[in-house]
Amino acid sequence: MTSQPRRFDYLSWPKAEEAAKKDGSTLVWPLGACEQHGPHLPLSTDNLFAERILTKVLKCMPEDLPIWMLPSQLLGFSPEHASFPGTLSLSANLLLDLVMEIGQQISYFGFRRLILFNAHGGQIGLLQTAARQLRVRCPSMAVLPCFLWNGVSSLKDLIPNQEIEVGLHAGLAETSLMLSIEPDLVGRTRPFDGQHFSEDSPATPPAGWSLEGAAPCAWLTKDLSKSGVIGDSRGSNPALGRSIELALIDHWTTLLLDLMQSKWPPVDQ
Repeated sequence: MTSQPRRFDYLSWPKAEEAAKKDGSTLVWPLGACEQHGPHLPLSTDNLFAERILTKVLKCMPEDLPIWMLPSQLLGFSPEHASFPGTLSLSANLLLDLVMEIGQQISYFGFRRLILFNAHGGQIGLLQTAARQLRVRCPSMAVLPCFLWNGVSSLKDLIPNQEIEVGLHAGLAETSLMLSIEPDLVGRTRPFDGQHFSEDSPATPPAGWSLEGAAPCAWLTKDLSKSGVIGDSRGSNPALGRSIELALIDHWTTLLLDLMQSKWPPVDQ
């Protein structure tokens, strides 16, 4: 473990040049959003999660591993929340251009990997597209888009299945995690909205379709919720939040260690 902050922006330019030349040099870019998270969570919820979890993950890394965190990207692609005050959204093209601009500069420095460490569900597909496009432009650099909540199998033991499937925004998991990470930013209300659908509800997708998954609808938050919450935050608590936090840290520590010990990308261009 290291006690030193692995902040790319804390390096001097000679140190940055030296870092890029290390075998397997890797930069991780936390990406979030500035968007409504119901009446009880801050606009910067996704950004806080990405930055705080990643900081703790990197503290678990052996000191000699060449991996650093880029400054986090607070503004993201959030048109689904645009009807709620406080949401600031970049256009899809602007976010694509941003990833391409920064990614190409990173590749030019000589870094071998760029990880897009995203905590906003509404930009998963866009960042996957950006990553593929950047990989074509910069064939010597691996680009790995990931989503904070994806693939964390132990969450199923902590969060009810209904909430995992339909608690998409500011529900049990996000409220509990914020209570663990930054409790002073959590309001007293515990909204319950946009989660339990019925056949008579206009918010219920047609048969065979879903909010997320195999056949997702391009929903807007106002289609589903008056409060901005899609889920049930009533059972949220700091203890659950701490368990979720530890599950996320353990999962991403394992994945990043495995990556750092690998030879990916497979071919020197």
